[in-house]
Amino acid sequence: MSRRSPGRPVGPLGILLSALLVAGCGGSVPAASTLPGAADPTTAGAASGRTTLIVFGAGSLIIPFGDLVKAFEARNPGIDVEAQYHGSIQVIRHVSELHEKVDVVATADAALIPMLLYAESDPETGRPYADWYIRFASNRLALAYSPKSKYASEINAKNWYEILSRRDVRVGISDPRFDAVGYRTLMLYGLAGSFYKKPSLFDDMFKDRFTSPVTIFREDDGATITVPEVLESKPETGLVMRGDSSMLVPLLETGDLDYAFEYESVIQQHGLSMLSLPDALNLGAENTDYSKVVIDLDFHRFASVKPEFRGERIGYGITIPANAPHPGAAAQFVQFLLGPEGRAIMTRDYHPMFDPALCSGTVPVALRASCA
Repeated sequence: MSRRSPGRPVGPLGILLSALLVAGCGGSVPAASTLPGAADPTTAGAASGRTTLIVFGAGSLIIPFGDLVKAFEARNPGIDVEAQYHGSIQVIRHVSELHEKVDVVATADAALIPMLLYAESDPETGRPYADWYIRFASNRLALAYSPKSKYASEINAKNWYEILSRRDVRVGISDPRFDAVGYRTLMLYGLAGSFYKKPSLFDDMFKDRFTSPVTIFREDDGATITVPEVLESKPETGLVMRGDSSMLVPLLETGDLDYAFEYESVIQQHGLSMLSLPDALNLGAENTDYSKVVIDLDFHRFASVKPEFRGERIGYGITIPANAPHPGAAAQFVQFLLGPEGRAIMTRDYHPMFDPALCSGTVPVALRASCA
């Protein structure tokens, strides 16, 4: 379930590694130190006189953070970075529910940090797991496919939703209960019904494709989409769901999927074909109102909060949990990410950064100069 941050994921091997990372669509993922034969990286680092920095990140950060880690370790030879990647909600759960000691948390939705880490307390100290975060990057949702995808020669910005609703087309989405791409895909469809003036668009795509229905309730001022606690895609319906959007990429590369919703950065990193979506739908445009759609996660996985997400521009968030084993080294990592070299790496990997990054809460003194 744990792996060192790679430079580039590899074809079919990515399926195996991603499957190990996410453990399907729903179950808890054990800490790396609990796996048979796995050494405790913190203890191993202490024994060698080096610092082992534990970084948990969203799956869409695998490639840019892989390159970032290599550069950071070269600049800081006394620090070894061990990185794991999951759906963003799963990243949070490793800290708040599995009580793992993590140095840096980076999610694809900054709102998850105050929602799920401010509200939960470390049982050892009674302190909230976090009281600050930095919005450091954005992205846009798009449709990924390949030249061998069905109807690849005719799909365009005007007919994509009609083609994806055909039952002979295999479409991949990530699990909205654990991954930001998943619930953002549902948001996109909630917005698309109004944008294209087709109220049935959401049901055309999702009705009868899940074992428990994902429902949409429309009002004049917007839409609320409810995701049930138990969610699986039905076989033979053309809809394929995985726990993390990074698990869909190898399926596109092997032809096991025709289309999948991904971030533009991920599509470009893997050299896939990309259909860009209108700014009103892609959740990444500046000065665009996405707030008319709300996702209601109708389950009780979290003890203190009931996750509800209102549409907003995509913003990635990063924080150092209050119980981080190495807060000083973690601050160095965040500074490197937000500094000139880190920004250049993210840009080379097609991942757009906020300039400046945006501070929220009681940001440590060492990082205040890195954000506004």
